[in-house]
Amino acid sequence: MTLPIISADARLAEPRGIKGCIFGKSGIGKTTLLWTLDAQSTLFMDLEAGDLAIEGWPGDTIRPRTWTECRDFAVFIGGPNPALRDEQAYSPAHYEAVCAKFGDPVALERYQTIFVDSITVAGRLCFQWCKGQPEAVSEKTGKPDVRGAYGLHGREMIGWLTHLQHTRARNVWLVGILDEKLDDFNRRYFAPQIDGSKTGLELPGIVDEVITMAELAAEGGDPYRAFICQTLNPWGYPAKDRSGRLAQIEEPHLGRLMEKIRQPALPASERLRFTRPEAAPAQSDN
Repeated sequence: MTLPIISADARLAEPRGIKGCIFGKSGIGKTTLLWTLDAQSTLFMDLEAGDLAIEGWPGDTIRPRTWTECRDFAVFIGGPNPALRDEQAYSPAHYEAVCAKFGDPVALERYQTIFVDSITVAGRLCFQWCKGQPEAVSEKTGKPDVRGAYGLHGREMIGWLTHLQHTRARNVWLVGILDEKLDDFNRRYFAPQIDGSKTGLELPGIVDEVITMAELAAEGGDPYRAFICQTLNPWGYPAKDRSGRLAQIEEPHLGRLMEKIRQPALPASERLRFTRPEAAPAQSDN
């Protein structure tokens, strides 16, 4: 057996999807982004049952109603994880059971993009499921253990997101609500609306892109919607661009955003720009 090294040419030739999250306040138009995608190659995972904004959209939809169904769809879309034991979710045994229920996974080959609306609702379904598990009950008192439920919730959500992230050949976009909050010093900050803290903290490290869909306004001008795409932005919105191809502000069109991400890679010297601050003028003693 030879060392399983993947050459640069083989790695670059592999089909790779984009994994990302889009956060924004309620009503900003996150679900409407489906209209900017090719309906024939997009599968809409409608967890919110709030598809009035895309009435007439001609694409296909699935509607998981429980956390168990969310996990089943994830393993059906992403395939099995051979590192897991048979009794674990996303294992080969789980995959075989789901294929027996849903049929041949070849039916998914037509879909290049999975659009999940929303991670906020997925977190609620997950937490409801977690509260009914043995880990959420105290062994000493037999009463509900909220800490145990939240611990299980964090692991379940991270496992679900990680499995979707490893679906290399497809794009996976998750949308969620963005909350505006105040810290102990009355400073404004933004955080994803997801039950528990673990998911929101670890999510940026899992996906390739974190986008905030926000309302901006030029001085004296009318407000407009835009994608905030870079971590260093003056508004403090959560954002991240692993591709290095996106500007700080992009047009709120998901289809064209993915086209830009797939453009030829920038030279390594251009991926991280650095400008040294100007030295402060020397103070005179006089």
